[in-house]
Amino acid sequence: MNTPKPTKTELAILNVMWRISPATVRQIHEELIKKAKTSYTTTLKMLQVMHQKGLVSRNSEQKAHIYQPMLSKKETQVQMIDDLKHRLFGGSVSSLVLQALGNNSETSAEEIEEIKALLEKVETPNN
Repeated sequence: MNTPKPTKTELAILNVMWRISPATVRQIHEELIKKAKTSYTTTLKMLQVMHQKGLVSRNSEQKAHIYQPMLSKKETQVQMIDDLKHRLFGGSVSSLVLQALGNNSETSAEEIEEIKALLEKVETPNN
């Protein structure tokens, strides 16, 4: 399945939905307005567009439509990283990782340890 890449606004909505879905437009909107000013009709319109694009599913059996993401957060991350890797780094994983680590002074010691553990796991796949 080739799901379209979500826009910045669509990602904000998806981030809410990954926490609380399945959910109504009202429930999603209530979470969105905690971080950004937006109208209910804008949230509704965005969900309708996202449904047309295949980013979310909609259950219309009840009076209030129930929405949920078509892909999990992890699936979306994989899809977007793969797209970024190919479009910006010529398909090179090492270039992408080096750029991300080299320009990020905010990487914590805990994150560095997680990265080391992941590298060890990748180096020895039979474990």
